[in-house]
Amino acid sequence: MDHLRNPDLDPSLPEEPFEFSLRPQRLQEYIGQEKVKARLEIALQAAKGRKEVLDHVLLYGPPGLGKTTLAHVLANEMGAPCKVIQAPALEKKGDLAAILTNLDDGEFLFIDEIHRLAAPIEEMLYSAMEDRKLDILIGQGPSAQTLKVDLRPFTLVGATTRAGLISKPLHDRFGMVHRLDYYTRAELTIIAARSSQLLGVHMAPEGAEAIARRSRGTPRIVNRLLRRCRDYAEVKGDGVITASIADDCLALHEVDHLGLEGLDRAYLEALCVKFRGGPVGVRTLAAALGESDGGALEDLVEPYLMQIGFLDRTQQGRKATAEAYNYLGLTAGSQGPLFS
Repeated sequence: MDHLRNPDLDPSLPEEPFEFSLRPQRLQEYIGQEKVKARLEIALQAAKGRKEVLDHVLLYGPPGLGKTTLAHVLANEMGAPCKVIQAPALEKKGDLAAILTNLDDGEFLFIDEIHRLAAPIEEMLYSAMEDRKLDILIGQGPSAQTLKVDLRPFTLVGATTRAGLISKPLHDRFGMVHRLDYYTRAELTIIAARSSQLLGVHMAPEGAEAIARRSRGTPRIVNRLLRRCRDYAEVKGDGVITASIADDCLALHEVDHLGLEGLDRAYLEALCVKFRGGPVGVRTLAAALGESDGGALEDLVEPYLMQIGFLDRTQQGRKATAEAYNYLGLTAGSQGPLFS
């Protein structure tokens, strides 16, 4: 089913260079996540007032919601640099030791997908986060010795799309844990308008709303669809992104009015028709769709389908809702496109 995936709707893909230029730099520029921002604002003011480093922060939620951006914003607010590392890149204890011992006072270390840290490397973080000390084993066997190295004060920001996979000892060492939620359509419309101004793109308010409506509650998708609409407006129109230009462009890319694409529709058809609405396990659904495992469905498809009320995840398995059948134009238990 890879051919059904639209890369512009895949928030798990790395940010492209143009997306970096659209990132807000300060907390007041960061749109959405108001409750999280309010808590962080207090923590920032308190830390600066005491002239201390910010406490360690864990950010979790679906991909594309701004966890990396928020880490950089926090570092900017504290006037500190931010070093970024992907958890799978830390293969040996020495990799982490080299990074931690080279952090300057107050520097931020951002570890993305922190749930993917290897267990021995994760264990090194415990004393580093709690006591600002690093235990380094020198030698092997009975003569081995442990050397304790003092670390400079630093702030660790961890990000994950799967908070449930983080071990309890690591989770408990974060002073602040915040979940980032999907954005409202109004917030996404503001983001679309802001990004168009930064890119020098002319866009009508209705065009921003049309893009926001199809962006699956995710700012990264807003910016990617904006780029597609900019190209379409320049080639097929006069360069202005209107509602009709946005509608025509996104229809060409097979993104419907709810932001669903080919893989989403195939998932719903399989669930509603082949498996009669469920309950069915995610691995069975993945096999029916030609996916290697259920990970992609759990990360990219199911969260948004649950958000819009098309899917229920139960202990027995996945179940389709009445809204899902209505979307497909089917009645419960009917045999539709998969059997025609």
